Amino acid sequence: MKAMYNILICDDEQDIVNALKIYLDAPDVKLFEANDGRSALDIIKSETIHLVLLDVMMPRLDGISAMVQLRKFSNVPVILLTAKSEDTDKVLGLNLGADDYITKPFNPVEVSARVRSQLRRYTQLGGSPVSDAIVIGGIELDDNSKKVTVDGNPVSLTPTEYEILKLLMNNPGKVFSPADIYRNVWNDTPFGSENTVAVHIRHLREKIEINPADPHYLKVIWGHGYKISEK
Repeated sequence: MKAMYNILICDDEQDIVNALKIYLDAPDVKLFEANDGRSALDIIKSETIHLVLLDVMMPRLDGISAMVQLRKFSNVPVILLTAKSEDTDKVLGLNLGADDYITKPFNPVEVSARVRSQLRRYTQLGGSPVSDAIVIGGIELDDNSKKVTVDGNPVSLTPTEYEILKLLMNNPGKVFSPADIYRNVWNDTPFGSENTVAVHIRHLREKIEINPADPHYLKVIWGHGYKISEK
């Protein structure tokens, strides 16, 4: 039997919700909808949701505030829905744990591609064995169980953070540019990707480094990109 994916669309504009429902309609997808952050959180707590499309500007509880509450209990992938003028909100949302964002007005092909990419990544976190554990210093990434520990302590990563760490740990010492990381992790053309990657790297550092401001593992090579240090 083919896997079913539960996707929550949260936007206060019903026309946008209806358009996204058309774009994402598929035999293996069940769609849920909400019109504000509070309703979205209620659905996520009561249903098994595999991905959330979350509008930034909404009444009652906006998308950024909803993200703060969501990440207290769930690592479900979140794609922010933003207007072109909401660049600050994009960065803030990514900092708070969003995996990606889509700018309005939507391109149906882009929406479908980004959603499918996040669903694949999320499914793989609970999927079949791929490789043995990778160990660099005190970091251990076990791709069989999809678990990450730092000095023996479990670390909760979003699917995007997990894939970035896995890419770097599979290639210790190799420098990846932001475009390289975006191309490998998002499986998309890395246009304007530098800021998106930088935010995820910063968030990842906060979870795996004792002192994120002076990282031991996740190094930046100025003008070139990022690498995992073996020392």
